[in-house]
Formats: sequence, C-alpha cells, structure tokens
Amino acid sequence: MFLRFTRLRAAVAAAALTLAASAIAVAVGAPTAAAATSTCSGSGTISAGDYIIQANEWNSSTQQCLDYSGGTAWSVSQANFNLPTNGAPATYPSIYKGCHWGMCTANSGLPIQVSNLGSAVSSWSTVQPGSGAYDVAYDIWFNSTPTTSGQPDGTEMMIWLNSRGGVQPFGSQTGTSNAAGHNWNVWTGQQSSWKIISYTLGSGGTSFDNLDIKALVNDAVARGSLNPSHYLIDAEAGFEVWQGGQGLATTSFSFNATPGSNGGGGGGGGGGGTGGGSGCSVAYTVGNQWATGFTADVTVTNTGTAPTHGWKVTWSWGGNQQISNVWNATESHSGSSETVTNAGYNGAIAPGGATSFGFQAGYSGANPAPTPVCTAS
Repeated sequence: MFLRFTRLRAAVAAAALTLAASAIAVAVGAPTAAAATSTCSGSGTISAGDYIIQANEWNSSTQQCLDYSGGTAWSVSQANFNLPTNGAPATYPSIYKGCHWGMCTANSGLPIQVSNLGSAVSSWSTVQPGSGAYDVAYDIWFNSTPTTSGQPDGTEMMIWLNSRGGVQPFGSQTGTSNAAGHNWNVWTGQQSSWKIISYTLGSGGTSFDNLDIKALVNDAVARGSLNPSHYLIDAEAGFEVWQGGQGLATTSFSFNATPGSNGGGGGGGGGGGTGGGSGCSVAYTVGNQWATGFTADVTVTNTGTAPTHGWKVTWSWGGNQQISNVWNATESHSGSSETVTNAGYNGAIAPGGATSFGFQAGYSGANPAPTPVCTAS
C-alpha cells in the first residue's frame, strides 16, 4: 500500500543472515535445526509448506511476535502498535505464495502473465480482535517481467476484506465494482514506480471461500490499472496494523492460480469459441461477465511454417455487444462486424507461437460467443 523499500532491505538482510547461518552450520557439522514455529524479529519468516509466513514489520521497531500452529494457521501473539491512521501502517504480517522481494515459495505455479491467467482462487479464514486499527487485506503484486529481486514495478492490487479504526487505502476512491459476486469500493493511486488499486468490501467479513481473484484482476485490467502483459508474481494475505494488533490470526488460507488453455485467459462467466483462417488460428474466451458487460481474451496462434508479420481477426456479433476498451491490439467496427489487428509490437509470431489481446464490452440481453476468423500476413 505504502512505500515498501524497508521491506526490501528487511528481505535482503533476512536472506543474507539465513545464508550465513547455513554456511556456519555446514562448516562445523551442526545438526539440522527444527523449523521455526515463532518469530519476534521484524524480518522473521516461518516456513508453512507451500507458503511462507512473514513478520514484515517495515515501519516500526515495536516488538511484534508471530506464532505458527501448523498447516497455514498463525497468529500475532504480541503487538501493541500506536501509529496515527493518516500515515503508513507499522507492519504487514502475512502469509504468501510466490516471490516476495526475491524470497520465493515452492510449488507456487507463479509467475503467470495476466493475459494468460486462467484462474486465481483463494479461501481465507481469520480471527479479528474488537479493538485496534488495522485492515484484513490481500496484497497481490504484478511486475513487468517474470521475476524481480526488489520492488515490483507494475501494479499492487489490495483486496480489503475488512478494516477497523477508520483506516483507508492509499489514493482516493474512484469507482465501485460488483466483481467476484461482491460489492466493492475501488480506490486507485500512483506510487513512485508502481500503480495501486484497492478493492474494499462494503460489508466486511472474517471468512471467505473460493474468492474469485481472477474476476478482480479482470476488473483492474478493464480500468487501466493493470497491464495485461505484466506478470502475477506474488499473492499475500495479512493485516496492515496501525494500532494494537495482538490477537489477529489466520486459521486457514489457500491461494491457487493456473494459466489459461491455449495461452488465453479462462475462468469467470460465459463461454468461448475457436476459429481458423489463413496462416493462423484464434481462440475466444470470456474471462468475466456481469449484467451489462464482460471482458474477453483472444489468443492468436501461428499455424504456418514461417513467422508472421501481422495478423487480423474478424467476427460478427450475434447480439448488441459493443467494445469500449481494447488492449494489445487495434479495433474497428461497422455495425455488428468487428475487425481487430495487431499492435505494433505483437504482429510477429514465430511458427507455433501465440500472442493474445483482450477487450471490455457492454451488452444487454444475450451475449452469444462469436466465431472469430484469423488472417496472417
């Protein structure tokens, strides 16, 4: 949410200390120590299978302790922060999957390019004390390249499931959304080198099953806050704390993301279609659909034996659909007929290779999937 440079320094320092300790243990032939089940270090971490629990205290020196009780369950056993709520939080103790400032979990399935994100689903159950000032929030990071050892340069997407004490997201409220079957207030802002978009749940809650993160990703793309060519590299869930903090806990957590089939995005509502043409094939998939609009991902594959120089995809709508926003391509239309051509940077496709574009459109009534046709040059 706020500047994370202290997090970077803490992560690098923790990694260095871990490597140094490992080297000493090997040199003296010391026995392997048991995995940590608690930490009171501001940069401490605890391994939790395919996840890592991190203290991530980046804006305070007040002691904070975390206890791990097995599986993905952990708690803040000691904390008594007292920062003003109009500034940065003291800490963000959290559990994550992926790569946080170069410290990576095993078996994460990440990174996945946004345009190729088939599904992203999470369940999270929490304990929230009745005092203090904090949020209960996902912090999901996107980067312009598949890996980074420092501050991601793409978008930080926060999903606030609850909050206490009058705290607010970074930036300002710029809209609302009903993505993923919930009503959200949407906040946006710009940090020095990355964008922030935050979704705050109006009703709040303590436990959520199978939350459709992909639907919120699609919403962020449609708003221009997330570049579909960027990569999902890390999904974190925890508590930004300004005041108090003791007693906050996660009783269970899961996050699973998978790539789409044929290089395109999947999941969400609606169906899709495939088509052929001259030198290329095309697959159309609806990523997210609501009462008056939807987003779709279209994958173009070179079926020829030589690289393409450019491509064109055409189709006719079966309803009253109208495209309002396109990414990674150029669109034109006449009546119900659509023509989409490559952008300047993705017209060249190697034999057997693929690229993709996407769009947001509005409609009323039915939304039948078209049958697109591709022509390569």
